[in-house]
Amino acid sequence: MSELLVAQLLTALALGLLGGGHCIGMCGGLMGALTMAIPPAQRRGWPLWRLLLAYNAGRIASYTLAGAIIGSLGWALHGLGLDLVLRGVAGLLMIAMGLYLANWWSGLTRIEGIGRGLWRQIEPHARRLLPVQRPGQALLLGGLWGWLPCGLVYSTLIWSSSHGDAATSALLMLAFGLGTLPTLLATGAAAERLTALLRRRSLRIGAALMVILFGVWTLPGPHQKWLIEQLSLPTAAQHAHG
Repeated sequence: MSELLVAQLLTALALGLLGGGHCIGMCGGLMGALTMAIPPAQRRGWPLWRLLLAYNAGRIASYTLAGAIIGSLGWALHGLGLDLVLRGVAGLLMIAMGLYLANWWSGLTRIEGIGRGLWRQIEPHARRLLPVQRPGQALLLGGLWGWLPCGLVYSTLIWSSSHGDAATSALLMLAFGLGTLPTLLATGAAAERLTALLRRRSLRIGAALMVILFGVWTLPGPHQKWLIEQLSLPTAAQHAHG
């Protein structure tokens, strides 16, 4: 695995983790239904943690599938010679995500309207699965709920697809989904402590600046060559001394 791919996976993981506050806003009501509104007698002997894991596994699977689909589109655009355009859009979206994570600009949420038509078709089927009583039911519900319109998810999708490879895009979306797990799995006092930690201004701004810098690096231009040369200098020096 290349160092660049590792950096991209860590970026996707951080986006999911730091975007957890937004995830609570989007999925918090449903998670509340899973954790509070289902009496133990109605769970048919299944521990709550299994229902939560199954729901989140379905949700992350839908992110991964979407990554593969949109990544295939990115591959097609690369084939048409539009890879620089796609990378430019991805870089700008990364910068927008950084601004969103730092609470400096919330315009990212405006793109959520893209998927509202599809969600109107999916939501009735998802609602019929409530109340959740079995892991299989929770898995299916999560798979459907993963298509809920979300600006953060959509932006990460477009960024992941800019690599022009369906497998890489799917892998990045898997990492993003895993990053959202701690916030959505935590309950009660643990959820409050985790949310408070993620809302610390110093943490959010530090992470946001890293995402913005990664977005600037993603933008096509002569600055990329300069950055690569700077990063390769230590390695070249080590080989020379060796």
